[in-house]
Amino acid sequence: ALDSLQASPRTDSSELIRVRDIAEVSRGYKEPVEMLMRFNGQMAIAISISNVPGVNVVDMGRAVDARLKELVAELPIGIEVERVHWQSDVIADAVNGFLISFAEAIAIVIVILTLGMGWRMSLIIGVALVVTILGSFMLMAIFGIDLQRMSLGALIIALGMMVDNAIVVADGFIVRLQEGMERKKAAIESATLPSIPLLGATIVAVMAFYPIAASTESAGEYCASLFSVVAISLMVSWVVSITLTPLQCMDLLPDPPGDAGADPYATPMFRAFKALLTIAIRQRWLTIGGTVALLVLSIVAFGNVKQLFFPDSSMTKFMVDYWAPEGTRISVTDADMKRIEKRLLQDERVAAVATFVGAGPPRFYLPVEPEAANSSYGQFIVNVRDIDDIDDIIADIGPWLVAEFPDAQIPLRRFGVGPSKTWKFEIRISGPAIADPDVLRATAHQATEIVRNSPLAGDFRTDWRQRTKIIVPTFNEQRARWAGVTRSNIADATKRAFDGSVVGLYRESDKLIPIVLRHNKKERESIGGLAALQIQPGASAHTVPLGQVTDSIRTEWEDPLIWRRDRRRTITIQSNPIGDVTLPALRKSVLDEVDNIDIPAGYVMEWGGEYESSRDSQASLLPGVVPALVIISFIIVALFNAYRPPLVIALSIPFAMIGMTFGLLGTGAAFGFVALLGAMSLVGMMIKNAVVLLDQVNIFLAQDQSRYDAIVNAAISRARPVGLAAGTTVLGVIPLLQDVFWVGLAVTVMAGLTFGTVVTLVLVPVLYSTLYGLKDPASA
Repeated sequence: ALDSLQASPRTDSSELIRVRDIAEVSRGYKEPVEMLMRFNGQMAIAISISNVPGVNVVDMGRAVDARLKELVAELPIGIEVERVHWQSDVIADAVNGFLISFAEAIAIVIVILTLGMGWRMSLIIGVALVVTILGSFMLMAIFGIDLQRMSLGALIIALGMMVDNAIVVADGFIVRLQEGMERKKAAIESATLPSIPLLGATIVAVMAFYPIAASTESAGEYCASLFSVVAISLMVSWVVSITLTPLQCMDLLPDPPGDAGADPYATPMFRAFKALLTIAIRQRWLTIGGTVALLVLSIVAFGNVKQLFFPDSSMTKFMVDYWAPEGTRISVTDADMKRIEKRLLQDERVAAVATFVGAGPPRFYLPVEPEAANSSYGQFIVNVRDIDDIDDIIADIGPWLVAEFPDAQIPLRRFGVGPSKTWKFEIRISGPAIADPDVLRATAHQATEIVRNSPLAGDFRTDWRQRTKIIVPTFNEQRARWAGVTRSNIADATKRAFDGSVVGLYRESDKLIPIVLRHNKKERESIGGLAALQIQPGASAHTVPLGQVTDSIRTEWEDPLIWRRDRRRTITIQSNPIGDVTLPALRKSVLDEVDNIDIPAGYVMEWGGEYESSRDSQASLLPGVVPALVIISFIIVALFNAYRPPLVIALSIPFAMIGMTFGLLGTGAAFGFVALLGAMSLVGMMIKNAVVLLDQVNIFLAQDQSRYDAIVNAAISRARPVGLAAGTTVLGVIPLLQDVFWVGLAVTVMAGLTFGTVVTLVLVPVLYSTLYGLKDPASA
């Protein structure tokens, strides 16, 4: 027992001295504690479980849940097991939601095809779509691509493009039958003639996604499967379209009614389109000028589009970070957090509160950056009953926190989707390796005041935090040498007095408990008697008071945190936009004033936070853009063996921005990194449509049509497949509008491709006619 602990014999006798005669022996926990956790106000211990590589997280969650139910029955009364975050449920709900969206998208595509081409054509293309999807799933399994947010989203994005090739082949079969061609020959020609152009156009559409795979930033890594899944699904769709689709057309499509060889485009709709196209070509400069004016207007208006790197998550929880002044004891931090915890639990909209004091929780969600251990820091994970209540709860508790804890910094924030930052707004000021901290702090103070005065910013701080007081004994080298005392002796003595020194181990059953020697609590909490602290020289049995080897014992301020970046001392001003304010809006509000700060020579200022992450993520796409453009250009030039058709395609691409800009403005959706990926995919879709259209021109030229008739007839003949393909893509991404992560991309594709279809069917023929100098023979 503890009572039996004894000291060693005295040097001048055999008498034993019990420890209890000179010290108080007690069992206790380490003081001060380094970290505390509570759940709903009760002391708790957090257990974090991660899956090993290759294990399905959902399966792991079910297995852990089953085992917990067995263990709970064996726990002592009063010990409960609660969930703070259960990732397997989140993933299962997300995947199930995406599968529902995927099924909805497939249904939308089938309905559009049925309305546009009849049930037989819908059945043909629907079968091709199902075979393509199953083939894609098989190849995804072979290449180790899991079902997750990006891979399922990629399938929905590619869904409309998957049917493009089959529509072109099936429509070609119908047209040839209507022209009187024999069924077998019609099936062969409808698959073989456009096969190479369709392959080239498919590769072009795939390469539009390549920069994502080439990105080395975290955002690119997060979205990398987008390229792989799109590439797999589109290539499978091409194979299916030239093999299975012609066979289905032969078996399922009936012979056309009426006389063989009748004009398949002699309908009121096609005649109206031809009249519109003829007018546009005749008035080519008015058409081009009007479209360019719209493009300029859209570029100017794009400045009003909301900018966002990655959106917030739809999880039913949010975080509250608590930063007391630097150096605050953990007991004081804990007392403040208990008050906040009580206030949160009184809200009926809150389901549970997990409190972590001294450090954040184990990393349970990848986008959340863990904070380093700090006695002045704590974090709440607040689970709510309804996601729609999060903003209201934050709005209600925010003013109360500011009023009750004026010295603390307490940012409230949602979880992010994809790569995200704790502090979205950051300005870094760096100096030399030995830069004066006072200069850095003074410069940072100027920037902080500018940000503080912005009505769009909140939660201000610098990462150096506040200065703290330290006790500094002034060491006297001469007197210390006389006494045989070294700095190490002083360090050992002060550690023993205040932190405690381990002098042995106490064995209790199979446990080894450290024995810590230190001064009593009263002496530890007072510096008044520090001068009398006894220092034992290394080679002596006698002790020397600290005051004898020091000139003075004083307190002074120091920088407890000094951050370096690339070996340069760097202080970072940090903040977050308030409410629905975006980072670009906040940055714009302070940009001019921040740029006018007088930076001392040798010091630099740069932007960090989400601005830097977004900039770097977008810049990381550029290395992939170059090979993608080279491959796309090579394919287009190889297909047409001329420079003007590729030039027509290149000139038509920017006009997709017209639909994209006004679509984003009209819906209020933000243009972020994912929307940028949508814009890149939009470019691939438009190039693919233009390639198919201009290839049809070459086919008509080979049939001895004039170049003018060829471009007009090509636009008319491609109107139905291009329109249907665009319709399936545009309406097929409607389910993505329900997901905060994909809504920007969905709007970008829907609006951009809608106007892009007009560009393909009208502006491309106009540009082609202009570059070739074509005129309407009827007006000659």
